[in-house]
Amino acid sequence: MMKRVFIAIHYLEIGGAERSLLGLLNAIDKTKYDIDLFVYQHVGEFMSLIPESIHLLKKNKRYASIEAPMKQVLKRGYIDILLARILARWQFQRYTKKNKLKDGASLFQYVADMVTPLLPSLHQYGEYDLAISFLTPHNIVLEKVKAKKKVAWIHTDYSTIQVNAVQELKIWGQYDSVVSISEEVTAAFLKTFPSLKKKIVLIENILSSVFVREQAMLQDVSGEIEAEEGMIKLCSVGRFSYPKNFDNVPSICRRIMENGVPVKWFIVGYGSDEALIRRRIEEERMEEQVILLGKKSNPYPYIKACDVYVQPSRYEGKAVTVREAQILEKPVVITAFPTAKSQLNDQVDGVIVPLENELAGDAIADLIRNSSLRERLCEYERTHDYGNEREVNKIYALIER
Repeated sequence: MMKRVFIAIHYLEIGGAERSLLGLLNAIDKTKYDIDLFVYQHVGEFMSLIPESIHLLKKNKRYASIEAPMKQVLKRGYIDILLARILARWQFQRYTKKNKLKDGASLFQYVADMVTPLLPSLHQYGEYDLAISFLTPHNIVLEKVKAKKKVAWIHTDYSTIQVNAVQELKIWGQYDSVVSISEEVTAAFLKTFPSLKKKIVLIENILSSVFVREQAMLQDVSGEIEAEEGMIKLCSVGRFSYPKNFDNVPSICRRIMENGVPVKWFIVGYGSDEALIRRRIEEERMEEQVILLGKKSNPYPYIKACDVYVQPSRYEGKAVTVREAQILEKPVVITAFPTAKSQLNDQVDGVIVPLENELAGDAIADLIRNSSLRERLCEYERTHDYGNEREVNKIYALIER
C-alpha cells in the first residue's frame, strides 16, 4: 500500500526554499508515495513547475487570506481574519518595543498564532503517514492536519534574526522531527532552541543536476544579456530583500570598475527593496553597469549566460542558487556571511569575499583578472556532481521510522 505524504507551503514565488521544494517533489518516488501538496496562495511562477504526478489540493480562500493584502481579505468578507492579523501586529509591536528589537522576523509567528484557529480543519483529506511544513511559521500542519508523524523545516539562519523564542518553541517542540538544511543552520537554531537537539535531522536542499542543465537550455537570453567584447558579465539571482544585500551591489560594482575591470552586473529577481536598489544605482551612477532584469520563472539561462555568478548576501540559510551556478560550471563568488563556509570550499569550487563593499569589489576584480583561477574553479565543478537527489532517502527514513 502506498504511503501518504502531505506537504504545505505558503506560495510558489521565485525563491530558494520554493526551488528546494520543487527538487523534493521531482526526486520523491511517486510509485511508493502518494503526495498531496497544499499551497496556501496559488500564486508564483513556480506553480507551473509542479510535477503532474503531485496532487495539488484545492485552493482555500481562508488560507489564502493569511498573507493576502488587507483590502482583499476585507473584500472576501473575512472580518475575523482581518481583525486577527491587526491584533497580531499590535501584539508584535508591543513585544518589539518592550524588548527594544528592530527585527521583524517574529511578526509571522504572531500572525500564525492568531489566524490559525480561525482556519478550517484539513482532516477531510484523511490521515497521512507524514506531514511536512516546509516554511515557518509551522502552526497549520501542527493544528490542522491529521498525520502519524509531522516534520517542520528550517530554512533560516537563526543567528541573523530576532524571534520570540518562548513563543516559537511551543510550535517547534510539538513536531516529531525538525529538518535543517545545513550543519551551520542547525548550530544557529540550537543556540536559540537547545532543547530541540534530539529532534534535528539534516537534509540538504534537493537539487537535480539534470533538471538544472535542461532548464538552462530552454531559452536564449542573449537579447537581455548581450555579449560585449572585453566586458565581464556578472549575475545574481534572488529576492530584492535585506538578506540578499542587492542594495550594495551598485557600490561593489563601482569599486570593480575603479579597479579597471569592465563589468555588467545582471540581477534576476523582484521584491520590496526594488526602489531602494534603483536609488542606489542612481547614487553610484551605475545605470549602465547594474541591470535589474525582474522576475524570471526560469533563472537558469541567465546564470548560464554569465561569466561569474555572485551571491552578495548579508546572510543565508543555504543559497540554492550557489549550487545551481556550480552545476552550470560557473565561477562562484559569495560574501562572508555566517554560513558561507557551508556553501563552498574557498578557492576550490568558489571564492568567499569580504562583506564590506570596497573589499568585496577588490576581491571580485582580482578573481576576474585571474583567469587561471576561474578556469580551475570551473574545472573542479565539471568533475564533481552537485546534484543530491539521494537526500530524499532521508525523508523516506522519516516515514518508515
